[in-house]
Amino acid sequence: MNGMANRTYGETRPVVSRAWRGWGGVAAMVVACALALGFAIAPLHDDGRTEPIRAPGTAVQGQYAATDDGAAGCTDPAASLNPASGSTDGAAVRRIIDRGRLVVGVDQNSYLWGFRDPATGQLAGFDIDLVKAIAENILGDSSKVQYLTVPTAKRIEMIQQHKVDMVVRTMTINCDRIKQVAFSTAYFTAGQQLLVPDGSPITGYNDSLRGETVCTASGSTGLAKLTGTPDDGGGLSDAQRFGVKVITVDNQLDCLVRVQLGLADAVFTDNALAAGQAAQDPAMHLVGQPVTTEPYGVAMNLDDQDLVRRVNRILDSYRTDGAWMASYDHWLSADMPGISGPPAPKYKD
Repeated sequence: MNGMANRTYGETRPVVSRAWRGWGGVAAMVVACALALGFAIAPLHDDGRTEPIRAPGTAVQGQYAATDDGAAGCTDPAASLNPASGSTDGAAVRRIIDRGRLVVGVDQNSYLWGFRDPATGQLAGFDIDLVKAIAENILGDSSKVQYLTVPTAKRIEMIQQHKVDMVVRTMTINCDRIKQVAFSTAYFTAGQQLLVPDGSPITGYNDSLRGETVCTASGSTGLAKLTGTPDDGGGLSDAQRFGVKVITVDNQLDCLVRVQLGLADAVFTDNALAAGQAAQDPAMHLVGQPVTTEPYGVAMNLDDQDLVRRVNRILDSYRTDGAWMASYDHWLSADMPGISGPPAPKYKD
């Protein structure tokens, strides 16, 4: 392990210089990303616990339709439990209070969202700000958090096995996932888009991809978009129609490294994550338009309904008390400009 056993983080939000973007060019970025990959699969604890945790846009982000909404009987996956219609202080919330810390699955390789600040060694970003707000509300202390790094493909498994209380990791709400985990209301809306190096012939999600190699993360909505078979009877996935080779990695940052090393021609990921990668490497840029709509939610166990309602109550305040905009202004406004507010909550009861 990395010697950071059971560490909690009470630091103020670090100010990361925008000069960090260049890092001395692409070659230096390859080294930096390679170092990040060394951390990527290491959890931030060393307590040997393997058993589940048990109880003793350009406008306000308000309109979205999640990817994979064609599932039978699923019409509005982004609608979540209303905090006014049930308990926000039941068994799941009491479990956290009795334990004295919030256990959260996060990313530490997504610049601007959840990343390890090289200047401080601490986790920082838009998602981390939200985690701290949740901990502050439930435990009265934003530092009482145990962060576990979770690869994209392991997010649902960690939640279902109660190895984390929640995952806050740019996780899209969609019809397939709501059958496996419970989501809060959406706290951000992104879309799948292509990230390519300067000079690339790729112009967007179209025939310019023919013969190219596209990298995306295992278990991501980007992979589902590329390889899923449409319902129009054609029987071909987008990857087959465009004639592309798809390679997968555990974490999206690994895709950036693949492109930098010449092992892939493009990254297909949420434009929110891609904006962070482009900020890290100025030789990369987004092309075309987003081809999906991705509402991000806090993911929790299906049984933890009181915790879902509690997080939704926290998000209601987070949207309206200025905290969401302050976090957006600090982390995202320079690279995703023009957003005037968070997505409006949608409730199903």
